[in-house]
Amino acid sequence: MNILVTGANGQLGKELQTLVRNKQNSIQHNFFFTDRNELDITDKKSIENYLAKEKLSAIINCAAYTAVDKAEEERELADRINHKAVEILANSAKEHDIPLIHISTDYVFDGTNCKPYKETDPTNPQNIYGYTKLKGEEVFLNSGAKGIIIRTSWVYSPFGKNFVKTMLSLAKSKKELRIIYDQIGSPTYAKDLAKTILHIIQNPKFTTLRSVEIYHYSNEGVCSWYDFAKAIFDLQKIDIKVFPIETEEYPAPAKRPHYSVLCKKKIKEDFDIEIPYWRDSLKECLGRIMSDEL
Repeated sequence: MNILVTGANGQLGKELQTLVRNKQNSIQHNFFFTDRNELDITDKKSIENYLAKEKLSAIINCAAYTAVDKAEEERELADRINHKAVEILANSAKEHDIPLIHISTDYVFDGTNCKPYKETDPTNPQNIYGYTKLKGEEVFLNSGAKGIIIRTSWVYSPFGKNFVKTMLSLAKSKKELRIIYDQIGSPTYAKDLAKTILHIIQNPKFTTLRSVEIYHYSNEGVCSWYDFAKAIFDLQKIDIKVFPIETEEYPAPAKRPHYSVLCKKKIKEDFDIEIPYWRDSLKECLGRIMSDEL
């Protein structure tokens, strides 16, 4: 298989590159890792020229506008990347009969549930980021293409900007932090998600898809941002005081869901995968971050 990966320099794209380079999951396929410098997914002609040049077997779209607060001001840019680009990719995938894996978010939900969100639960995004990601899902679903939408949450890795690296950075200059405790979700280690994607593309179920399936993926377990921060500092033995605060005490441009835990039953059963507990994955990621710093 020849597989195109867009957004290759993002967290998930970097983890996919690392796994493929290290021949994880017994990967035997050819991967074409691209970012906006190599392939502009917001330009239909750019996509068409690329597909005409390379005989592809699948596309993994990791590209996204993920600056949640900034999206409130940069709505047009967020929409172009999270919605319009997905429409172009989906239509091209349909035309060339190529399956597409597209990554979406827990922020398509409003956070009013009291139990983990299933793939079939009603969506109701509360911010521009979530809205544009939902529009991306909708155009894919309505395109006639085949493939998979994977909704994930609270993604972190040793690469790029994320909550884990922000906490480690703040701990170098702060003696205490105030972290929100009334937003509940599940952290997702990008490496675990990348492994799952590589597992999926080698599964016969993926190659025989005739429509678009939605799946949820995050690490097992739940926590608040406060719990997440405490775990980071505990595992790293960092002596810093962390105080829990409510969302209203830390106003932000974009509204976040108070509860966005995802139910992973469908993806576990359909692809026979085991999902690591979030704290175990966090420990591994921290080890990688620290070894890179040394």
